Amino acid sequence: MTNVASKTERLLDALMDGDRLTNKQIQSRFGFTNPGSVSKAIYRLRTEGFPIWLNRRVDSKGRVKHKYTLGTASRRIIAAGYLALSSMGESPLEG
Repeated sequence: MTNVASKTERLLDALMDGDRLTNKQIQSRFGFTNPGSVSKAIYRLRTEGFPIWLNRRVDSKGRVKHKYTLGTASRRIIAAGYLALSSMGESPLEG
């Protein structure tokens, strides 16, 4: 039996390799049992600092697809993180 952590790690590996995946693709490829478990895995990765975006695409037939991708955090997001850490009394420079 595969545990959720290894599914999440495999999902991260795929995103780091440049894959752009829909919720259904993630469920099928990594064995997540429902859309909620995908959302929890994405949330976990985001809280660990991975900038995962959900991009909306419209194909030539007008169908809308939403795909997760690993992006780059904007300066604004990084600044907000540093501000949040400093407001908690933590130094962002300490590991």
